[in-house]
Amino acid sequence: MNRSHCCEQAVLHELLDPLRRLFPVRLHDRILLVGGCVRDLLRGVRWHDLDLAAALTPSEFESCGFRLVTGRSTLPVWFYHDESIGTVEAVALESMERLEDDLRRRDFTINALALTLDTRLIDPLAGQQGLDLGALVPCSARSFVEDPLRVVRAFRFESQGWRLTTESEGLIAARQWDDALQDIPVERFSRELQKALAAGDPARFFQRLVRYNVGRHWLPELFQMPQVPAGPLNYHPEGDLLTHTLQVLQRVAVRSGDPLARFCAFCHDLGKLSTAPSRYPQHHGHDKAGFQPVQALCERLRLPSRWRDAAAWTSRLHTKANLMATLRPATLLTMVAQARKAGIIEILPLVSAADKQAQMDHGLWSQAVAVAALSTVQLGIDPLRLAALAPAKRAGYLLQKRVERLQSLRGG
Repeated sequence: MNRSHCCEQAVLHELLDPLRRLFPVRLHDRILLVGGCVRDLLRGVRWHDLDLAAALTPSEFESCGFRLVTGRSTLPVWFYHDESIGTVEAVALESMERLEDDLRRRDFTINALALTLDTRLIDPLAGQQGLDLGALVPCSARSFVEDPLRVVRAFRFESQGWRLTTESEGLIAARQWDDALQDIPVERFSRELQKALAAGDPARFFQRLVRYNVGRHWLPELFQMPQVPAGPLNYHPEGDLLTHTLQVLQRVAVRSGDPLARFCAFCHDLGKLSTAPSRYPQHHGHDKAGFQPVQALCERLRLPSRWRDAAAWTSRLHTKANLMATLRPATLLTMVAQARKAGIIEILPLVSAADKQAQMDHGLWSQAVAVAALSTVQLGIDPLRLAALAPAKRAGYLLQKRVERLQSLRGG
């Protein structure tokens, strides 16, 4: 094995030791690591989960602690989890002679690699060359046709630094994919979206979707953005909404690796899609207009409720956050309370700073966050006086006390 792809053999053996101990020695020559974990291992990247191909019988799997999981649209997979190893997924081979067939059915040559437990590399499709070049090559000319989501997966890999070859791009450009993608569960698309948002260049994922007209039925908002002005040119010289959105996304990505923060950046101006063209290039009220469309997008993509709430409230509050230094203390504290409830205390200032290309007053924000979190005891409120107030007046009284505390911190 080429040492430039990984550690030395001794290190490889050490990394594989826990897996060797999982199986009796008599089974070792029928078990191979395959797919992404081999790719990562050869690049010196520590894996999170292990994928195996193994010519074992059901009783042999069971004797090693594996359990069989079957699905309607997926092959049966044997699962095992251990704290020292992580999650191990194994696909059963009829025999070791079927290994190459299994590898050729995979998506890209960089994932069509197998590694024996004694560290011998099996590479029938020149996947190692793809690793050297950072090249993304499908395993066959029909790879995308056999599973159209591989087109989306290719774009996600590109967001992680890989690049499709010219020939591979040609396979994608040769046809329209949306009809073929209609029957793909949206959850599969959303998993690729979330991985792309966590990658080094998340904007490229969206750029490639638009470039090749892929995923319109899942993410129609993305394809509307190029036709919408971001705003008046003196504020938005970048021109269209897609360019502005991806610029904000990339600025947030520089400051945070959190995929949720990056998703909130992508959604922050979605309300501008609701603006009537007669009002262009202005988008008055787009922050309010975006709240429900962002929620609808998240529901459509079956994203977690935490993502829905965070993205919708980032869209709703970002314009106000951009003006934070000019807000009345009561308005600022109310915004902070809303941001805390939505789980975007850290995210909102990131998106705001990226949107207006300026540093937010983090001192003021931090003080407002701290004051909004104070209990009634910390605010010095007499509980008897609070209890004596009519219930409808208590929230206003508490807010006023917080305003007074914030003003005292700000020196007046």
